[in-house]
Amino acid sequence: MSRFLNLFIIFIFLHAIAAAQTNSTPITIGQSVTLWSDILQENRNINIYLPEDYNAADTVTYPVIFVLDGGIEEDFFHIAGIVRFNTQPWIARFPRSIVVGIENTNRRRDFTFAVPNTDFIEKAGFKKSSFPQYGKSAKYIGFLEKELQPFLRKNFHTNEQRTVIGESLAGLLATEILLRHPQLFSTYIIISPSLWWDDESLLNTPVTASHTRVYIGAPNKAEDKRMYEDAVKLYDHIKSTKNIKAVFDYLPEELHSTVIHQAVYNAFKQLYPKTALSQ
Repeated sequence: MSRFLNLFIIFIFLHAIAAAQTNSTPITIGQSVTLWSDILQENRNINIYLPEDYNAADTVTYPVIFVLDGGIEEDFFHIAGIVRFNTQPWIARFPRSIVVGIENTNRRRDFTFAVPNTDFIEKAGFKKSSFPQYGKSAKYIGFLEKELQPFLRKNFHTNEQRTVIGESLAGLLATEILLRHPQLFSTYIIISPSLWWDDESLLNTPVTASHTRVYIGAPNKAEDKRMYEDAVKLYDHIKSTKNIKAVFDYLPEELHSTVIHQAVYNAFKQLYPKTALSQ
């Protein structure tokens, strides 16, 4: 019996030595910074993915892709993965890019614009109490324009090609920026936008954007017919505008909760249809 016990002890000892000699290296795809905002009067966590050949000593500049729901527990990781995949040299659908994810603190407050009353909220099927804070998108847009974008220009090699990705309430914000502050981004990926806010009043805003790409994605219309119809109305509102490349994409196999990953992949595929093999 002692012989087997001794063999067992030797096995455990050798296994422990082998485990101790195993090297492990963390997998790192980016960095997180905390940025104080004078406009918002709070800290904002910003997650940043840099292309694998990024070198701070180089003069090469990169497009920037902004993810509005960009927290670690939100959409940052999988959007960064889609970007990394599409920018590999054997695909080269579009240039290698920096991905910037903005972590939320109160998206219902930040992504909705000011309104004279909120009677429309219950008409849209929500309780007014579910929006205890709202209507501060002007401040959030100011944060993007006057604080975040300058911070990125100062600290990273960025260029003027900027994309914004927003879904649901973040899609509402992306639509507001497209129609009211179009100069902030050159490409807009807008997915199932919550245009029901203020009874679709955004759709009354004239389109002034130019030299702009816009992708509008909508999930299965049986789940939310109004949201689908609003996405169609937005597309109809902008599609005939000169110097805007607009794409509408209906994804019947996706729900509101699942659409963003496939829609973002489709957006890059349709806005940048050429790959390394087709160029």
